[in-house]
Amino acid sequence: MIEAFISHIKNKSLLDFNKNYLLACSGGLDSVCLGHLLHNSKIHFEVAHVNFQLRGKESDDDEKFVKQLAESWGSYFHILHAETSNVVEEKHISPQMAAREIRYDWFDKLLETRNLEGIIIAHHQDDQLETIFLNLLRGTGIEGLYGMADKRGFLIRPLLPFSRKEIMQYAKENSLKWREDSSNTKTDYKRNKLRLDVLPVIYGASEDSRANLITSFNRLKDTGRAFSGLFELWKSKSILDRDGFQTLKFEDFIHLEGTISILYFWLRSYGFNSDQVQELYQSCLSGESGKFFESADYILNIDRSQLILAPKSKNFDPIEISRNDLDFMIPEGKYEILKLTGEVKLDKSSTNAMLDLDQLNFPLTIRTWREGDRFIPLGMKNSKKISDFLIDLKIPLVKKQEVRILESGEKIAWIIGYRIADWAKHTAATRNTLYLKKR
Repeated sequence: MIEAFISHIKNKSLLDFNKNYLLACSGGLDSVCLGHLLHNSKIHFEVAHVNFQLRGKESDDDEKFVKQLAESWGSYFHILHAETSNVVEEKHISPQMAAREIRYDWFDKLLETRNLEGIIIAHHQDDQLETIFLNLLRGTGIEGLYGMADKRGFLIRPLLPFSRKEIMQYAKENSLKWREDSSNTKTDYKRNKLRLDVLPVIYGASEDSRANLITSFNRLKDTGRAFSGLFELWKSKSILDRDGFQTLKFEDFIHLEGTISILYFWLRSYGFNSDQVQELYQSCLSGESGKFFESADYILNIDRSQLILAPKSKNFDPIEISRNDLDFMIPEGKYEILKLTGEVKLDKSSTNAMLDLDQLNFPLTIRTWREGDRFIPLGMKNSKKISDFLIDLKIPLVKKQEVRILESGEKIAWIIGYRIADWAKHTAATRNTLYLKKR
């Protein structure tokens, strides 16, 4: 096994013989064998062990055992005595989750303080298969079938090609000793139940069941990578990104095979789940224009024949503008406040506003529009609800949340970026002009 191990770490460029690593060692069969392989392969490593203090004397004996192992390998030994029960109680998480959080937080600190190249973990082929089946039970997508990577970030798993049977054989051949964790025999945990009760039945279906499963999962992983590449190509051609909004036309996805998967791959990074994507697709087929979906930070709107994705509008506190202010800042940008006297050249851009200064009452207020707000649009005599005005302009829902107004007293003078109010307009009779110009 030692030759296969060295060949694997060289072929995959997993470990550098000139650098120093951190071995996470529990004292169990897998991490003991991994330490032995690393030592015999001349890989430089330090040993880290966490005493979670959950199994009394058994936990303390594990610590002593691993310390002796580190000494026999000539490796620096790190120990952490963790208050696991306190973490479970404070964070309301399972002991397994607490233990994972504790050890990886500590490992990260050791990497930095000891200037180590990476954390070596003893996950093997059986762990890989268990992880894949657990992901299937959780309702995973194709990426859940990828399992664990040989190397991801600072985590390195050089034993993934090797089965527990091979590791056990290696341990016996080299007369290795290890510690048995009594909790591994309990079927209270889903992984243990899978390992002890379910997978042996699957592996026993035929002599080549295990090998065929590994082959199948590897093929699915390759298929998933191919899909990812094709998805990125589709995304670059189909999704338009401008001014912080993303748009996707129905024609670019509605009749594609695997549409739900394509939409999910796009939207998952924005916090949308698979159930929402399924409902979204059905709503698109039904033509439910105006319907919207929310994640924690984003809003997705079905707008006629396209989807529009945008960040949720952050809370906007009203801004007051006094008569002497020279500028103001809103999320859409910075505006200059200019006061002009006499005849001026009219700026008709909806981005800016030229108002009759003498018609305004200070201080002015900038706020987000509200349902029920009304104003008299330029060129009209009667008031109109802002909500109706925005509908007439076909402003998508995700953009409506960003619309702000300039208010004078209790009268709306300008829907910023869209239309000024008729009563506040600059006319031939205007002598003093308030010019709000976006920089």
